Amino acid sequence: MLEYAETPDGTSRAIKDFEGMVSNGTEARIQPRCDELAARILDGAKVAGWKIAAAESLTGGLLADAFVRIPGASDVFLGSAVTYDINAKASVLGVDGDLLAQEGAVHPEVARQMALCTSRLYRQPQYGDKVLGLSTTGVAGPGPDGDKPAGLVYIGISVPANSDMDTRRTVAAELRLFGSREEVRRLTVLNILRFVTQLTTLTEE
Repeated sequence: MLEYAETPDGTSRAIKDFEGMVSNGTEARIQPRCDELAARILDGAKVAGWKIAAAESLTGGLLADAFVRIPGASDVFLGSAVTYDINAKASVLGVDGDLLAQEGAVHPEVARQMALCTSRLYRQPQYGDKVLGLSTTGVAGPGPDGDKPAGLVYIGISVPANSDMDTRRTVAAELRLFGSREEVRRLTVLNILRFVTQLTTLTEE
């Protein structure tokens, strides 16, 4: 499992080049891998008593679709807040408005806060603090967004406490992806599913 890198003030740095990152690929290759990983994650979350929620920007609902394509997803998957607009990230999710004003939406701390905020947004009394929060934000292309190149993406994950970890941990990873706009969006989904398998024990036998 990857180690969490944190600054002295407790803010997680983005993990770069995490093991197994997929930087390119066609939809025909990506979709079957997403289906397999999403099914394994849903099964593992059900066994662990976890729920899953997402906050999406560039993926615009594709991450939610990766889960709801799988029969029985409703036992685990709660929903996804598609906060494509930068202001919605603050008003709907609760991401720090000053951070967004200073850094824009494509930033590791934005991804980290989106993941944590969505875990809180979807939390219900009957679930306790067992909501796994996921997030995506980045530049899908075809061109850059200011000084942020197409294919620069940050994904976030907020992992509930369990027997091996007594506090919730939230971290972001940086992706450098290549391909068309649609390929970048779908690769983002594949990579966050792969990230979940590395930062949790949900898919362990």
